[in-house]
Amino acid sequence: MINMAIKKLIQYGRNTGLIEEADHYYAVNQILDVLNLCEYEEPDGELIDFDLEAVLEELLDYAYEMGLFEEDTVTYRDLFDTKLMNCLMPRPSEVEKKFWELYQTQSPLAATGYYYKLAQDSDYIRSYRIKKDMRWVTPTKYGELDITVNLSKPEKDPKAIAAAKLATQSGYPKCLLCMENEGYAGRTNHPARNNHRIIRLNMNHSQWGFQYSPYVYYNEHCIVFNGQHIPMKIERDTFVKLFDFVKQFPHYFLGSNADLPIVGGSILSHDHFQGGNYDFAMAKAKMEACYEIEGYEGVQAGIVRWPMAVLRTRSENPEALISLGTKVLDAWRRYSDKESFIFAETNGQPHNTITPIARMRDGLYELDLVLRNNITTEECPLGVYHPHQELHHIKKENIGLIEVMGLAVLPSRLKEELNLLAEYILSGKDIASNEIIEKHAPWVQEFLPNYEAVTVENIEEILKKEVGLVFERVLEDSGVYKCNEEGREGFNRFLTSVGFLPVSQ
Repeated sequence: MINMAIKKLIQYGRNTGLIEEADHYYAVNQILDVLNLCEYEEPDGELIDFDLEAVLEELLDYAYEMGLFEEDTVTYRDLFDTKLMNCLMPRPSEVEKKFWELYQTQSPLAATGYYYKLAQDSDYIRSYRIKKDMRWVTPTKYGELDITVNLSKPEKDPKAIAAAKLATQSGYPKCLLCMENEGYAGRTNHPARNNHRIIRLNMNHSQWGFQYSPYVYYNEHCIVFNGQHIPMKIERDTFVKLFDFVKQFPHYFLGSNADLPIVGGSILSHDHFQGGNYDFAMAKAKMEACYEIEGYEGVQAGIVRWPMAVLRTRSENPEALISLGTKVLDAWRRYSDKESFIFAETNGQPHNTITPIARMRDGLYELDLVLRNNITTEECPLGVYHPHQELHHIKKENIGLIEVMGLAVLPSRLKEELNLLAEYILSGKDIASNEIIEKHAPWVQEFLPNYEAVTVENIEEILKKEVGLVFERVLEDSGVYKCNEEGREGFNRFLTSVGFLPVSQ
Protein backbone atom coordinates (compact mmCIF):
# COMPACT_ATOMS: atom_id res chain seq x y z
CA MET A 1 0.00 0.00 0.00
CA ILE A 2 2.84 2.43 0.72
CA ASN A 3 4.23 1.82 -2.77
CA MET A 4 0.86 2.75 -4.26
CA ALA A 5 0.77 5.96 -2.21
CA ILE A 6 4.28 6.84 -3.44
CA LYS A 7 3.19 6.15 -7.01
CA LYS A 8 0.23 8.48 -6.57
CA LEU A 9 2.43 11.29 -5.25
CA ILE A 10 4.82 10.86 -8.17
CA GLN A 11 1.88 10.89 -10.59
CA TYR A 12 0.58 14.05 -8.92
CA GLY A 13 3.98 15.64 -9.57
CA ARG A 14 3.76 14.66 -13.25
CA ASN A 15 0.16 15.84 -13.60
CA THR A 16 0.94 19.28 -12.19
CA GLY A 17 4.25 19.70 -14.00
CA LEU A 18 6.29 19.81 -10.80
CA ILE A 19 8.46 17.01 -12.18
CA GLU A 20 9.12 15.59 -15.63
CA GLU A 21 9.67 12.04 -16.83
CA ALA A 22 13.43 12.31 -16.37
CA ASP A 23 12.89 13.21 -12.69
CA HIS A 24 10.93 10.02 -11.93
CA TYR A 25 13.50 7.88 -10.11
CA TYR A 26 15.16 10.86 -8.47
CA ALA A 27 11.81 11.93 -6.96
CA VAL A 28 11.00 8.34 -5.90
CA ASN A 29 14.35 8.04 -4.13
CA GLN A 30 13.90 11.36 -2.37
CA ILE A 31 10.50 10.21 -1.06
CA LEU A 32 11.97 6.88 0.05
CA ASP A 33 14.63 8.73 2.01
CA VAL A 34 12.03 10.87 3.82
CA LEU A 35 10.03 7.72 4.64
CA ASN A 36 13.17 5.88 5.79
CA LEU A 37 12.67 3.18 3.12
CA CYS A 38 15.35 1.47 1.03
CA GLU A 39 13.25 -0.31 -1.60
CA TYR A 40 10.39 0.45 -3.96
CA GLU A 41 8.45 -1.67 -6.44
CA GLU A 42 6.12 0.31 -8.63
CA PRO A 43 2.58 -1.10 -8.58
CA ASP A 44 0.84 -1.96 -11.83
CA GLY A 45 -2.22 -0.20 -13.11
CA GLU A 46 -3.31 3.25 -14.14
CA LEU A 47 -4.11 5.88 -11.53
CA ILE A 48 -7.37 7.82 -11.73
CA ASP A 49 -9.46 9.89 -9.34
CA PHE A 50 -7.10 10.69 -6.51
CA ASP A 51 -6.36 14.00 -4.83
CA LEU A 52 -3.31 15.33 -3.04
CA GLU A 53 -4.90 15.62 0.40
CA ALA A 54 -5.91 11.93 0.39
CA VAL A 55 -2.47 10.81 -0.84
CA LEU A 56 -0.69 12.79 1.84
CA GLU A 57 -3.02 11.38 4.48
CA GLU A 58 -1.99 7.84 3.43
CA LEU A 59 1.70 8.69 3.58
CA LEU A 60 1.37 10.52 6.90
CA ASP A 61 -0.55 7.64 8.50
CA TYR A 62 2.23 5.27 7.41
CA ALA A 63 4.97 7.62 8.66
CA TYR A 64 3.33 7.97 12.07
CA GLU A 65 2.88 4.20 12.42
CA MET A 66 6.58 3.80 11.64
CA GLY A 67 7.49 6.36 14.33
CA LEU A 68 8.80 8.96 11.90
CA PHE A 69 7.22 11.84 13.83
CA GLU A 70 6.30 12.23 17.49
CA GLU A 71 2.60 13.04 17.73
CA ASP A 72 -0.32 12.44 15.39
CA THR A 73 -1.34 16.12 15.37
CA VAL A 74 -1.73 18.81 12.70
CA THR A 75 1.53 20.50 13.70
CA TYR A 76 3.68 17.39 13.34
CA ARG A 77 1.85 16.17 10.23
CA ASP A 78 2.37 19.55 8.54
CA LEU A 79 6.08 19.47 9.34
CA PHE A 80 6.38 16.01 7.81
CA ASP A 81 4.23 16.32 4.67
CA THR A 82 6.14 19.47 3.68
CA LYS A 83 9.28 17.33 3.49
CA LEU A 84 7.44 14.94 1.19
CA MET A 85 6.30 17.77 -1.10
CA ASN A 86 9.84 19.14 -1.30
CA CYS A 87 10.80 15.88 -3.06
CA LEU A 88 8.84 17.17 -6.07
CA MET A 89 10.15 20.73 -5.98
CA PRO A 90 12.58 22.49 -8.33
CA ARG A 91 15.49 24.41 -6.84
CA PRO A 92 14.91 28.11 -6.08
CA SER A 93 17.19 29.19 -8.94
CA GLU A 94 15.12 27.14 -11.42
CA VAL A 95 11.89 28.75 -10.23
CA GLU A 96 13.35 32.24 -10.51
CA LYS A 97 14.79 31.52 -13.96
CA LYS A 98 11.43 30.34 -15.30
CA PHE A 99 9.58 33.25 -13.66
CA TRP A 100 11.77 35.90 -15.28
CA GLU A 101 11.83 34.09 -18.63
CA LEU A 102 8.02 34.20 -18.68
CA TYR A 103 8.13 37.84 -17.55
CA GLN A 104 10.47 38.81 -20.40
CA THR A 105 9.06 36.63 -23.20
CA GLN A 106 5.35 36.76 -22.37
CA SER A 107 4.15 39.16 -19.66
CA PRO A 108 4.17 39.94 -15.94
CA LEU A 109 0.73 38.28 -15.82
CA ALA A 110 2.17 35.04 -17.25
CA ALA A 111 5.03 35.09 -14.72
CA THR A 112 2.80 35.55 -11.69
CA GLY A 113 0.34 33.00 -13.09
CA TYR A 114 3.10 30.38 -13.22
CA TYR A 115 4.35 31.25 -9.74
CA TYR A 116 0.88 31.24 -8.16
CA LYS A 117 0.13 27.83 -9.69
CA LEU A 118 3.44 26.52 -8.35
CA ALA A 119 2.58 27.76 -4.84
CA GLN A 120 -0.70 25.83 -5.01
CA ASP A 121 0.61 22.70 -6.72
CA SER A 122 3.49 22.43 -4.24
CA ASP A 123 1.02 22.49 -1.32
CA TYR A 124 2.69 25.63 0.03
CA ILE A 125 -0.82 27.03 -0.38
CA ARG A 126 -2.96 24.19 0.97
CA SER A 127 -5.89 24.70 -1.39
CA TYR A 128 -7.98 21.97 0.21
CA ARG A 129 -7.88 23.93 3.48
CA ILE A 130 -8.55 27.30 1.86
CA LYS A 131 -11.78 25.86 0.43
CA LYS A 132 -13.03 25.32 3.98
CA ASP A 133 -12.89 29.06 4.75
CA MET A 134 -16.28 30.74 5.03
CA ARG A 135 -16.62 33.57 2.50
CA TRP A 136 -19.49 35.84 1.56
CA VAL A 137 -20.27 39.39 0.48
CA THR A 138 -22.45 41.85 2.39
CA PRO A 139 -23.98 44.88 0.60
CA THR A 140 -23.55 48.07 2.65
CA LYS A 141 -23.83 51.81 2.08
CA TYR A 142 -20.11 51.78 1.21
CA GLY A 143 -20.32 48.97 -1.32
CA GLU A 144 -20.02 45.20 -1.08
CA LEU A 145 -17.77 44.21 1.82
CA ASP A 146 -15.94 40.86 1.71
CA ILE A 147 -16.36 38.74 4.82
CA THR A 148 -14.15 35.73 5.59
CA VAL A 149 -13.97 33.37 8.55
CA ASN A 150 -10.50 31.91 8.38
CA LEU A 151 -10.46 28.15 8.89
CA SER A 152 -7.36 27.30 6.84
CA LYS A 153 -4.76 28.48 9.33
CA PRO A 154 -4.45 25.49 11.69
CA GLU A 155 -4.68 26.25 15.37
CA LYS A 156 -1.88 24.93 17.56
CA ASP A 157 -2.81 21.75 19.39
CA PRO A 158 -1.98 21.52 23.11
CA LYS A 159 0.89 19.05 22.62
CA ALA A 160 2.50 21.26 19.99
CA ILE A 161 2.15 24.32 22.23
CA ALA A 162 3.84 22.43 25.07
CA ALA A 163 6.63 21.23 22.77
CA ALA A 164 7.13 24.74 21.39
CA LYS A 165 7.63 26.10 24.92
CA LEU A 166 10.28 23.47 25.57
CA ALA A 167 11.96 23.91 22.21
CA THR A 168 15.28 25.73 22.07
CA GLN A 169 14.67 29.35 21.11
CA SER A 170 16.29 30.03 17.77
CA GLY A 171 17.21 33.24 16.05
CA TYR A 172 17.15 31.45 12.70
CA PRO A 173 15.14 32.45 10.79
CA LYS A 174 14.60 35.68 12.72
CA CYS A 175 10.91 35.77 11.71
CA LEU A 176 8.41 34.27 9.26
CA LEU A 177 9.26 36.90 6.63
CA CYS A 178 13.01 36.40 6.39
CA MET A 179 14.70 35.09 3.23
CA GLU A 180 16.17 32.25 5.33
CA ASN A 181 12.72 30.58 5.43
CA GLU A 182 13.18 29.32 1.86
CA GLY A 183 13.56 25.54 2.22
CA TYR A 184 13.60 25.61 6.05
CA ALA A 185 12.37 22.35 7.61
CA GLY A 186 10.57 24.10 10.47
CA ARG A 187 10.00 23.13 14.08
CA THR A 188 7.08 23.05 16.51
CA ASN A 189 7.31 26.81 16.99
CA HIS A 190 8.04 27.67 13.35
CA PRO A 191 6.17 26.34 10.27
CA ALA A 192 7.92 24.13 7.73
CA ARG A 193 8.98 25.88 4.54
CA ASN A 194 10.75 23.06 2.63
CA ASN A 195 8.45 23.68 -0.36
CA HIS A 196 8.74 27.48 -0.17
CA ARG A 197 10.27 29.36 -3.11
CA ILE A 198 10.93 33.10 -3.27
CA ILE A 199 11.23 35.46 -6.25
CA ARG A 200 13.85 38.16 -5.68
CA LEU A 201 13.01 41.71 -6.79
CA ASN A 202 14.78 45.04 -6.90
CA MET A 203 12.89 47.89 -5.25
CA ASN A 204 14.38 51.26 -4.40
CA HIS A 205 17.87 49.91 -5.20
CA SER A 206 17.64 47.08 -2.65
CA GLN A 207 16.74 43.39 -2.69
CA TRP A 208 13.25 42.31 -1.77
CA GLY A 209 11.46 38.98 -1.77
CA PHE A 210 8.14 38.23 -3.45
CA GLN A 211 6.01 35.29 -2.30
CA TYR A 212 2.37 34.32 -1.85
CA SER A 213 0.63 34.11 1.48
CA PRO A 214 0.02 30.45 2.39
CA TYR A 215 -3.43 31.46 3.71
CA VAL A 216 -4.71 33.40 0.64
CA TYR A 217 -7.30 35.83 1.98
CA TYR A 218 -8.04 36.96 -1.62
CA ASN A 219 -6.91 36.20 -5.18
CA GLU A 220 -3.13 35.98 -5.57
CA HIS A 221 -2.57 37.37 -2.07
CA CYS A 222 1.15 38.13 -2.10
CA ILE A 223 3.72 39.38 0.38
CA VAL A 224 6.68 41.53 -0.63
CA PHE A 225 9.32 41.71 2.07
CA ASN A 226 12.66 43.39 2.66
CA GLY A 227 15.71 41.20 2.12
CA GLN A 228 16.99 42.51 5.46
CA HIS A 229 15.27 41.97 8.82
CA ILE A 230 14.49 45.61 9.60
CA PRO A 231 11.37 47.16 11.18
CA MET A 232 8.49 48.64 9.24
CA LYS A 233 8.52 52.39 8.74
CA ILE A 234 6.20 54.55 6.68
CA GLU A 235 8.28 57.23 4.93
CA ARG A 236 9.01 58.64 1.48
CA ASP A 237 10.92 55.48 0.50
CA THR A 238 7.77 53.46 1.26
CA PHE A 239 5.96 55.18 -1.61
CA VAL A 240 8.97 54.70 -3.88
CA LYS A 241 8.96 50.94 -3.18
CA LEU A 242 5.22 50.66 -3.72
CA PHE A 243 5.46 52.20 -7.18
CA ASP A 244 8.64 50.31 -8.06
CA PHE A 245 6.57 47.16 -7.57
CA VAL A 246 3.44 48.40 -9.38
CA LYS A 247 5.56 49.46 -12.37
CA GLN A 248 6.89 45.89 -12.58
CA PHE A 249 3.49 44.26 -11.95
CA PRO A 250 0.78 46.67 -13.10
CA HIS A 251 -1.95 44.04 -12.64
CA TYR A 252 -1.25 43.95 -8.87
CA PHE A 253 -1.93 46.48 -6.14
CA LEU A 254 0.54 46.79 -3.26
CA GLY A 255 -0.04 48.32 0.16
CA SER A 256 1.52 48.60 3.57
CA ASN A 257 0.21 48.17 7.07
CA ALA A 258 0.71 51.20 9.27
CA ASP A 259 3.90 51.29 11.32
CA LEU A 260 2.43 51.85 14.79
CA PRO A 261 0.89 49.36 17.25
CA ILE A 262 -2.93 48.99 17.31
CA VAL A 263 -3.32 50.37 13.78
CA GLY A 264 -0.43 48.35 12.35
CA GLY A 265 -0.08 44.77 11.17
CA SER A 266 0.81 41.64 13.09
CA ILE A 267 4.51 41.74 12.11
CA LEU A 268 6.00 45.20 12.64
CA SER A 269 9.53 43.86 13.11
CA HIS A 270 10.10 43.10 9.40
CA ASP A 271 9.47 45.67 6.68
CA HIS A 272 6.94 44.23 4.24
CA PHE A 273 3.95 44.90 1.99
CA GLN A 274 0.90 42.94 0.89
CA GLY A 275 -0.64 42.93 -2.56
CA GLY A 276 -2.41 40.85 -5.15
CA ASN A 277 -4.67 40.68 -8.14
CA TYR A 278 -7.93 41.76 -6.52
CA ASP A 279 -10.27 44.76 -6.47
CA PHE A 280 -11.37 45.56 -2.95
CA ALA A 281 -14.49 47.54 -2.10
CA MET A 282 -12.34 50.53 -1.12
CA ALA A 283 -10.64 50.56 -4.53
CA LYS A 284 -14.08 50.60 -6.19
CA ALA A 285 -15.37 53.42 -3.96
CA LYS A 286 -15.75 56.82 -5.63
CA MET A 287 -14.24 60.15 -4.71
CA GLU A 288 -16.91 62.47 -3.33
CA ALA A 289 -14.86 65.63 -2.75
CA CYS A 290 -12.10 66.76 -5.11
CA TYR A 291 -9.08 68.97 -4.43
CA GLU A 292 -6.16 70.59 -6.20
CA ILE A 293 -2.82 71.66 -4.78
CA GLU A 294 -0.28 74.13 -6.11
CA GLY A 295 2.72 72.49 -7.70
CA TYR A 296 0.82 69.27 -8.44
CA GLU A 297 -1.31 70.41 -11.37
CA GLY A 298 -1.28 66.98 -13.03
CA VAL A 299 -2.60 65.22 -9.93
CA GLN A 300 -6.24 64.41 -9.25
CA ALA A 301 -7.04 64.25 -5.53
CA GLY A 302 -10.16 63.60 -3.51
CA ILE A 303 -11.75 62.16 -0.40
CA VAL A 304 -13.03 58.61 -0.98
CA ARG A 305 -16.57 57.74 0.12
CA TRP A 306 -15.44 55.17 2.66
CA PRO A 307 -15.91 54.64 6.44
CA MET A 308 -12.22 55.33 7.04
CA ALA A 309 -10.41 58.56 6.15
CA VAL A 310 -8.98 57.97 2.66
CA LEU A 311 -7.34 60.53 0.40
CA ARG A 312 -6.97 59.24 -3.19
CA THR A 313 -4.38 60.75 -5.51
CA ARG A 314 -4.11 59.90 -9.23
CA SER A 315 -1.60 60.82 -11.92
CA GLU A 316 0.25 59.60 -14.99
CA ASN A 317 3.44 60.45 -13.08
CA PRO A 318 4.17 58.26 -10.02
CA GLU A 319 6.94 60.66 -8.96
CA ALA A 320 4.32 63.35 -8.38
CA LEU A 321 2.31 60.94 -6.19
CA ILE A 322 5.42 60.00 -4.21
CA SER A 323 6.19 63.68 -3.59
CA LEU A 324 2.61 64.56 -2.64
CA GLY A 325 2.26 61.43 -0.50
CA THR A 326 5.37 62.45 1.43
CA LYS A 327 3.96 65.96 1.92
CA VAL A 328 0.68 64.55 3.30
CA LEU A 329 2.48 62.02 5.53
CA ASP A 330 4.83 64.62 7.02
CA ALA A 331 1.91 66.96 7.69
CA TRP A 332 -0.24 64.22 9.24
CA ARG A 333 2.57 63.09 11.55
CA ARG A 334 2.56 66.60 13.09
CA TYR A 335 -1.17 67.33 12.89
CA SER A 336 -3.43 67.80 15.91
CA ASP A 337 -7.08 68.89 15.92
CA LYS A 338 -8.67 68.91 19.36
CA GLU A 339 -12.14 69.39 17.87
CA SER A 340 -11.81 66.07 15.99
CA PHE A 341 -9.93 64.36 18.86
CA ILE A 342 -6.78 64.06 16.75
CA PHE A 343 -3.52 64.33 18.66
CA ALA A 344 -0.16 63.87 16.94
CA GLU A 345 1.41 62.72 20.21
CA THR A 346 0.83 62.43 23.94
CA ASN A 347 3.58 62.10 26.52
CA GLY A 348 6.13 61.74 23.73
CA GLN A 349 4.30 58.85 22.07
CA PRO A 350 3.47 59.46 18.36
CA HIS A 351 -0.08 58.57 17.26
CA ASN A 352 -0.47 59.59 13.62
CA THR A 353 0.57 57.44 10.67
CA ILE A 354 -0.72 56.31 7.29
CA THR A 355 -1.77 53.06 5.60
CA PRO A 356 -0.78 53.54 1.90
CA ILE A 357 -2.00 51.52 -1.10
CA ALA A 358 -0.66 51.86 -4.67
CA ARG A 359 -2.17 50.55 -7.90
CA MET A 360 -2.53 51.31 -11.59
CA ARG A 361 -6.02 51.79 -13.01
CA ASP A 362 -7.30 53.09 -16.34
CA GLY A 363 -3.80 54.13 -17.35
CA LEU A 364 -3.18 56.19 -14.23
CA TYR A 365 -1.17 55.48 -11.11
CA GLU A 366 -3.13 55.75 -7.86
CA LEU A 367 -1.97 56.21 -4.28
CA ASP A 368 -4.56 55.89 -1.53
CA LEU A 369 -3.50 57.38 1.82
CA VAL A 370 -5.56 56.13 4.77
CA LEU A 371 -5.10 58.35 7.82
CA ARG A 372 -4.60 56.35 11.05
CA ASN A 373 -4.29 57.25 14.73
CA ASN A 374 -3.59 54.85 17.62
CA ILE A 375 -4.46 57.00 20.63
CA THR A 376 -6.05 55.23 23.61
CA THR A 377 -8.19 56.46 26.52
CA GLU A 378 -9.53 54.95 29.72
CA GLU A 379 -12.85 54.38 27.95
CA CYS A 380 -11.12 52.88 24.89
CA PRO A 381 -7.96 51.14 26.17
CA LEU A 382 -7.52 49.20 22.90
CA GLY A 383 -7.75 52.35 20.80
CA VAL A 384 -10.21 55.17 20.13
CA TYR A 385 -10.03 54.40 16.38
CA HIS A 386 -10.41 50.66 16.83
CA PRO A 387 -13.47 48.34 16.96
CA HIS A 388 -15.41 49.42 20.02
CA GLN A 389 -16.19 47.12 22.93
CA GLU A 390 -19.71 46.21 21.77
CA LEU A 391 -18.28 44.75 18.53
CA HIS A 392 -15.59 42.58 20.12
CA HIS A 393 -17.87 39.54 20.11
CA ILE A 394 -17.28 39.52 16.33
CA LYS A 395 -14.00 41.41 15.85
CA LYS A 396 -11.48 42.53 18.47
CA GLU A 397 -8.14 42.33 16.64
CA ASN A 398 -6.23 45.14 14.90
CA ILE A 399 -7.66 46.56 11.70
CA GLY A 400 -4.80 46.20 9.27
CA LEU A 401 -4.31 46.80 5.57
CA ILE A 402 -6.59 44.05 4.26
CA GLU A 403 -9.51 45.06 6.45
CA VAL A 404 -8.96 48.76 5.80
CA MET A 405 -9.65 47.95 2.14
CA GLY A 406 -12.92 46.15 2.95
CA LEU A 407 -12.17 42.48 3.63
CA ALA A 408 -12.95 41.17 7.11
CA VAL A 409 -10.65 38.44 8.41
CA LEU A 410 -12.71 36.98 11.26
CA PRO A 411 -11.65 34.33 13.82
CA SER A 412 -12.38 30.64 13.20
CA ARG A 413 -14.43 30.43 16.42
CA LEU A 414 -17.29 32.14 14.57
CA LYS A 415 -18.12 29.05 12.53
CA GLU A 416 -19.20 27.10 15.61
CA GLU A 417 -20.71 30.16 17.26
CA LEU A 418 -22.87 31.07 14.25
CA ASN A 419 -24.12 27.47 13.98
CA LEU A 420 -25.04 27.51 17.67
CA LEU A 421 -26.72 30.89 17.32
CA ALA A 422 -28.83 29.60 14.46
CA GLU A 423 -29.91 26.62 16.56
CA TYR A 424 -30.77 28.77 19.60
CA ILE A 425 -32.62 31.43 17.61
CA LEU A 426 -34.75 28.88 15.74
CA SER A 427 -35.61 26.94 18.89
CA GLY A 428 -36.17 30.02 21.04
CA LYS A 429 -33.51 28.99 23.56
CA ASP A 430 -31.87 31.56 25.85
CA ILE A 431 -28.60 32.54 24.12
CA ALA A 432 -27.24 33.97 27.37
CA SER A 433 -27.45 30.51 28.96
CA ASN A 434 -24.67 29.13 26.73
CA GLU A 435 -21.17 30.31 27.69
CA ILE A 436 -19.91 29.85 24.12
CA ILE A 437 -22.40 32.30 22.59
CA GLU A 438 -23.62 34.42 25.52
CA LYS A 439 -21.44 37.32 24.30
CA HIS A 440 -23.65 37.50 21.18
CA ALA A 441 -26.94 37.86 23.10
CA PRO A 442 -27.19 41.71 23.07
CA TRP A 443 -26.35 41.77 19.35
CA VAL A 444 -29.09 39.22 18.50
CA GLN A 445 -31.61 41.15 20.62
CA GLU A 446 -30.70 44.26 18.62
CA PHE A 447 -31.13 42.87 15.09
CA LEU A 448 -33.75 40.11 15.44
CA PRO A 449 -36.78 42.46 15.63
CA ASN A 450 -35.87 43.71 12.14
CA TYR A 451 -36.99 40.41 10.61
CA GLU A 452 -40.64 39.41 10.27
CA ALA A 453 -39.86 35.74 9.84
CA VAL A 454 -36.75 33.76 10.82
CA THR A 455 -36.75 30.25 9.38
CA VAL A 456 -34.46 27.31 8.75
CA GLU A 457 -34.24 28.55 5.16
CA ASN A 458 -33.14 32.12 5.91
CA ILE A 459 -31.32 32.01 9.27
CA GLU A 460 -27.86 31.51 7.72
CA GLU A 461 -28.40 34.40 5.31
CA ILE A 462 -29.61 36.64 8.17
CA LEU A 463 -26.60 35.87 10.37
CA LYS A 464 -24.13 36.42 7.53
CA LYS A 465 -25.76 39.74 6.65
CA GLU A 466 -25.63 40.91 10.28
CA VAL A 467 -21.98 39.86 10.67
CA GLY A 468 -21.21 41.92 7.56
CA LEU A 469 -23.04 44.92 9.03
CA VAL A 470 -20.97 44.55 12.22
CA PHE A 471 -17.84 44.77 10.05
CA GLU A 472 -19.23 47.93 8.48
CA ARG A 473 -19.43 49.39 12.02
CA VAL A 474 -15.91 48.11 12.76
CA LEU A 475 -14.60 50.18 9.84
CA GLU A 476 -16.60 53.20 10.97
CA ASP A 477 -15.12 52.93 14.46
CA SER A 478 -11.64 52.76 12.93
CA GLY A 479 -12.02 55.91 10.85
CA VAL A 480 -10.34 59.02 12.27
CA TYR A 481 -12.81 61.13 10.27
CA LYS A 482 -16.28 59.65 9.93
CA CYS A 483 -18.17 59.56 6.65
CA ASN A 484 -20.60 62.28 7.74
CA GLU A 485 -20.82 66.07 7.70
CA GLU A 486 -18.79 66.56 10.88
CA GLY A 487 -16.12 64.10 9.70
CA ARG A 488 -15.87 65.76 6.30
CA GLU A 489 -15.40 69.17 7.94
CA GLY A 490 -12.54 67.75 10.03
CA PHE A 491 -10.94 66.03 7.02
CA ASN A 492 -11.23 69.25 5.02
CA ARG A 493 -9.51 71.21 7.82
CA PHE A 494 -6.54 68.86 7.63
CA LEU A 495 -6.32 68.94 3.83
CA THR A 496 -6.52 72.73 3.65
CA SER A 497 -3.76 72.93 6.29
CA VAL A 498 -1.57 70.96 3.86
CA GLY A 499 -2.43 73.29 0.96
CA PHE A 500 -5.26 71.41 -0.76
CA LEU A 501 -8.02 73.61 -2.23
CA PRO A 502 -11.55 72.25 -2.84
CA VAL A 503 -12.58 72.01 -6.49
CA SER A 504 -16.23 72.75 -7.32
CA GLN A 505 -17.82 69.82 -9.17
